[in-house]
Amino acid sequence: MRQVTLIPGDGIGPEITEAVKAIFKAANVPVQWEEENAGQTTFDSMGELIPATLINSLNKNCVALKGPITTPVGKGFKSINVQLRQMFDLYSNVRPAKTTKGIKTRFENVNSVLFRENTEGLYSGLEMFDERLQISDSVARLTRVGCRKIIRAAFEYANKHQCKKVTAVHKANILKSAGALFLDEFTTIAKDYPHIQADDKIIDNMCMQLVAKPEQFDVIVTTNLFGDILSDLCAGLVGGLGVVAGANIGDEMAIFEAVHGSAPDIAGKGIANPTALLRSAIMMLHHLDLKDEGNRIEAALEATLANPQECTGDLGGSASTMQFAQNIISKL
Repeated sequence: MRQVTLIPGDGIGPEITEAVKAIFKAANVPVQWEEENAGQTTFDSMGELIPATLINSLNKNCVALKGPITTPVGKGFKSINVQLRQMFDLYSNVRPAKTTKGIKTRFENVNSVLFRENTEGLYSGLEMFDERLQISDSVARLTRVGCRKIIRAAFEYANKHQCKKVTAVHKANILKSAGALFLDEFTTIAKDYPHIQADDKIIDNMCMQLVAKPEQFDVIVTTNLFGDILSDLCAGLVGGLGVVAGANIGDEMAIFEAVHGSAPDIAGKGIANPTALLRSAIMMLHHLDLKDEGNRIEAALEATLANPQECTGDLGGSASTMQFAQNIISKL
């Protein structure tokens, strides 16, 4: 039995978490949940955004599943997600985007995975404000080690999953130093994988290519801000943030998460779609080498999504959160 830290979050987080727990129980997944929380909920009750009990649990278990978390707005608090990523060096943000039967979109045959560097770039927190001149500076810090780790992770994934191509996304025509550093590491590492095609795209061209012919991309690797933008763009190609998985992975720890918001406007109504969190949980099972359990749940989820009438309202059905979960369970 593998112990996993479970972070329900707030808003719709607890509801979609319960749905995932029910599916895992029905599938006899050998996972024991250790529940901790963070964000607005713990700040209101404990005065802490990231309690020590959560940190201890993560250090002990090294694997977590996380629902959407609200960071208090307008009080100078740093994003909970950013803090966790930097605290545990979860340098690799992994976001698959794949066309799903039953989910109508403008595109077909999309099947890509985006690797976003998670701890550096414009999210390094290096900001300065000159009161006299009223000038704000935000520094996009890249390190050679940071570039090397995320690029290597992308190629290793492509190699393991028999992907044909890895595409680096950058702005080296303008960001001469940072772009050159990232591309230099990409070119160097690509030589270790001669069987995988390696190419690069400038970020603005990449955005156009993704909405013109997204099926041409397999694995995409890029820096923090570009990855933040492109990962949501890719989600939009396949149905939105409510149906895509996400993971933050480092050398010692991995946190799998729903990448959508906490949706407080529908919290408590029992209508939230748990697909994104469930797909993240399936990624977690593969990470834990519980592939049979992951494949069984994935097959049941895909079969349910193929029939929109069995899904939640955002996917064209009328099922509640738990009814949707039961529909998946019936297909295990």
